Parts: sequence; C-alpha cells; structure tokens
Amino acid sequence: MQDTFIQAYPKLLQSSVVVAGLWLAHGDEPLLSQWLIDALRPHWRAQNYAVKRIELISVKSWQEVLSELGSQSLFDDASALIVTGNHKPDKGVIEALERFAQEAQTGGHTHSVLWLTPKQDKRSQSSKWFAPFAQYGHVIDCNLYNEQQRQQLLQIQAQQFGLRLSQEAWQLLMSHTEHHLLSAYQTLWRLSYLFAPQLVSQNENAIETSRTSHSSDTSVALDINDLQAALVSDAQFSVFDLSDAMLMGNSAQVAKIMFQLKATDEPTTLVLWAISKDMRQIIQLMDGQDPQALGIWRSKQALYQQACRRQSKVRTAEWPALLYRCDQAIKGLIRQPAWELLLQAALELAGKRLFITR
Repeated sequence: MQDTFIQAYPKLLQSSVVVAGLWLAHGDEPLLSQWLIDALRPHWRAQNYAVKRIELISVKSWQEVLSELGSQSLFDDASALIVTGNHKPDKGVIEALERFAQEAQTGGHTHSVLWLTPKQDKRSQSSKWFAPFAQYGHVIDCNLYNEQQRQQLLQIQAQQFGLRLSQEAWQLLMSHTEHHLLSAYQTLWRLSYLFAPQLVSQNENAIETSRTSHSSDTSVALDINDLQAALVSDAQFSVFDLSDAMLMGNSAQVAKIMFQLKATDEPTTLVLWAISKDMRQIIQLMDGQDPQALGIWRSKQALYQQACRRQSKVRTAEWPALLYRCDQAIKGLIRQPAWELLLQAALELAGKRLFITR
C-alpha cells in the first residue's frame, strides 16, 4: 500500500493502527520522517513494542536487522526497528523481507520495520528491493509537492498545539517563515506557550499528549494582530537561539539572550522547558544513550557532544535540584526571582558556574 504523508499522517494520529510488517518512508524533508516516528510511537507503546534503531553502514547491516527480528525479548511482545541509511538489500535479504511481510499479514508475527530513506524516484520504485514494501507493506511518500500540502500539515500541528489561526494569520506565518516547514513549526510551538500555556504540559510527553487530547473545542483562536505581536519578539531572540548558545558554551550570548527574553516577557515556563530539555538530553548522552534514539537531530549532535565534554557527572547530578528550584520560583513557592535562577541554570549548562556549592 502506498500513501502520501498528508494521507497517512492524520490516520496515524486519530485511529488505532496495526503496525506489524514493513514500512518504508522516503523523502528529503527530515521533519516529516520525525513526525511519522512520533505518530507511530503511541501505537508501538500501546502494543508493547521494544523500539530500536539500526543504521545501515553497508549492505551487510541488513543481516543485523534480520537477526534483531529473530530475537524475541521476554519482556516485550515484539520489536519495532527504525532503520536508517540508503544501502539497498541484496537478493537474499529481499526474499527474507518478503517472507517477513507476508507472515505479518497472516498474523505469523507482530514485528515491525520502518526504513527511512531519501526520496526514491520512479525508477527506484520499480526496483526489486522496493517490491516487498509496496506489495505487502506500507510505503509513505514523505515529500511536499505544493504549498497547500505544507499549510495543511501545519494546520494539523496547530490543532495539536491547541491553536486555531485565521487565514490572514496563516498568510503572515508562511511569509514570515519564508515557507520553511521547520521554521513555521517552531513558531507554532512558541505560540502555543504564549497563547495556550494551559494546554501545554511541562514534560517530554507534552506534544504526544496534545495529539490525542486537543480538539477544536479547546483551541485558542489567533488573528493577524496576535501573530504580529508574537513575531516582534521572535524576530530578535527565541528559546531556540538560547539552546544553541548554551550548547556552544557561549556564556556571553546566553546572558544576552536571557536578558532579551526577560525584557520581551518571554514565558518563564517556555525558557525552563528549553533549559530542562537540553540538560536532560546531556545527562542521558553522558550515560551512554544513543543521540538518535533520543530524537536529537543529526545536525545538532556535534553541539550536544561538545556540551557533554564541558560537563562532569558530579556537576550534572546537581541539575535536577536546580531545575526544581526554577520551577518553584516560577510558581511563586520560593522568594528567589525566577529569571535569576533561570540565568544560573542556562549558564551552568553553557559551562559557566555562578556559584560553587560545597
């Protein structure tokens, strides 16, 4: 079965899906591949899947995929493998994948394979390696072919964030972000904290929760005036700029951005979210976890590794307590100013310690 992303994505968000078998997602828009994984995760979790990643560094890596599918965990019902890389399977692997897909259709097993590849042209789609996915599995074209598809996808994301933009606001958003999907998505994310903070949970499952709980009845309507006011401060600095500065260890830039965010009344909850997300991921990386499994974009992995080298486990062990104090200050439970603690935490992540604890 073959679908475009815009056809498949809403179905994955709204209904129960049988995820066993072969999945192939091809395209040159990385954000769509990430959205697809995020949409499949609740189904994997609900069906007790063990999710693993395998990168194809050569054709022989397909043997690792087949070996992983053959090993059954005592604690999980099945495995969901996210496979990346553009090495095509050889004849023997193609036959094994075809048997795998056919057995999944007949209920012989519940394993799942999601292969993420660059865009495949018509010639590639007529190749033998493509056949098992097209005939017995799910092929999703993760490419956008016109502006209408881009806005349609962003409208779905806006609904998940609890937002409803007027047509004029949409035109301004697309113009402001130069029709760039990731930039527009990040702007919607920021708008959700500005205008719908009650709909955003301060934990790593916030976006996933919103996908299932938000409806048009709870969304916040925004017109062009609301968007213009929000974009004024966004044109200077955002929490995404803060994240980059912290990871690069540029303490002067961190302080500059923090003062600007405070001056423009950036929500303290959003700033704390950005700091805590990066702190949590650095702790997980220093514990040996795979950056891809943590959802860190490949383009930012070097920044995170650089940040890890500036830290020690003794120092990162103190971060949860610091984040807790930030949260208490934001909620007014302690008298210390929230922005003071947030600056301390941001500089700590950048490698600049303001206070030495004994």
